[in-house]
Amino acid sequence: MTAYHIVIPARYASSRFPGKPLVDINGKTMLEHVYHVAKKSSASSIVIATDDQRIADAAEKFCDQVLMTSDQHQSGTDRLAEVCQLKQWGEDEIVVNLQGDEPLTPAELLHQVADNLFKNRLASIATLTTPITESREIEDPNIVKVVSDINGYALYFSRATIPFQRDTSDIKTVNLYQRHLGIYAYRVGFLNAYSQMPQCELETIEKLEQLRAMYYGHKIHTQQAIKLPGPGIDTPQDLHKLRSLLTP
Repeated sequence: MTAYHIVIPARYASSRFPGKPLVDINGKTMLEHVYHVAKKSSASSIVIATDDQRIADAAEKFCDQVLMTSDQHQSGTDRLAEVCQLKQWGEDEIVVNLQGDEPLTPAELLHQVADNLFKNRLASIATLTTPITESREIEDPNIVKVVSDINGYALYFSRATIPFQRDTSDIKTVNLYQRHLGIYAYRVGFLNAYSQMPQCELETIEKLEQLRAMYYGHKIHTQQAIKLPGPGIDTPQDLHKLRSLLTP
């Protein structure tokens, strides 16, 4: 069985939803719900990484590995890199990033993405996708699309419609449209290098941090998710639906 660590980055500051990891959902914080998803996986360790003492205090009530990290990180990936350095994990070890606002993530996906990276030695990162079949989703800039090669290595990620069908408005080749899920597995050696990579213009304009890795020549392997994840929580309005889906 593939060995891997899970890191759950959790920030208090958010332009659309401040304090999101600490909102109450049926008697538990969102962060605790996410932690219990991780506990259902086969990970060898689970770390919550935050830059806010309020989150650290709450997390320490249910998690025995809580790390305070810098509040200057530009991305969650940078925060993971600091965790790797603090924990002194080996360069070949695998780290799965579980977002702190994804309490409906099936635990099977965490093992899938780690195993995917383990089996594809040319990749620095592995991630998951799901097919898109509706026109409105293909054209939605809030839904990130990815195009991959014959071996599953990503060619590009974008908020734009990729691939673009020039000669028709009908969606005839739906399998080409893949939605990117924000679940990643990384090699620790890559994370150590990533923290030293300057942001690139593609990352800046698309607001997609994985483009930094590709810009500097690192390969990302993609695979269709074996289960569909539930919705993430981006705004306070999303909470009502989530509370109905999670049992106390």
